[in-house]
Amino acid sequence: MTTTYILQQYVDMKDSYESILNLANGGLIRSRDLKALGIPSVALTRLVRRGLLTHIGRGLYAHPNRAASEHASLAEVSSQYPQAIICLLSALRIHDVTTQAPFEVWLAIPNKARAPKMDYPPLRTLRFSGDALIEGIEELQVDGVTLRVTNLARTVADCFKFRNKIGLDVALEALQESWRSKRVTMDELWRYAKLCRVANVMRPYLESLS
Repeated sequence: MTTTYILQQYVDMKDSYESILNLANGGLIRSRDLKALGIPSVALTRLVRRGLLTHIGRGLYAHPNRAASEHASLAEVSSQYPQAIICLLSALRIHDVTTQAPFEVWLAIPNKARAPKMDYPPLRTLRFSGDALIEGIEELQVDGVTLRVTNLARTVADCFKFRNKIGLDVALEALQESWRSKRVTMDELWRYAKLCRVANVMRPYLESLS
């Protein structure tokens, strides 16, 4: 093994470290994302040993001094499972229309998809199908990660649909607060009430608002 080869290996690894740390400044890093850049995964392990990165989950890393938002746990989940949809109580927290503070992350996935698993945070998974997987979904950026989240009107309708899981009082609070803050319209609420097949359930509450 020549000195030139050794020096080149050193330079290549140093460049890998710099590339990874530059990515860390933008948010979370998934080990699988490094393959597209031609960076060996061992570089992540060495950066963790040096205290320059923190291992926060399976295949997930971040800068140890990152300024994480209040929704950091949602960003971590979405980084691991980008196709999952943040819904119900977790979506209500993002939209800031609830006093609930769920310790689980509520996710929606397709009927036949494999259920996501993480050591932390704990996950609560629901299965959606058809239009429920594509209607009323918006994308938000949190800690450099794209989150797929049900929009506010859709979230309210979902709360009524799954009222037996989260409580009717939570659904009513979400409806009243979103309407009081003028962040939803009656047309939007009716649209998603029909989509979620809870129009008859929501009808008396919607009529009381008008």
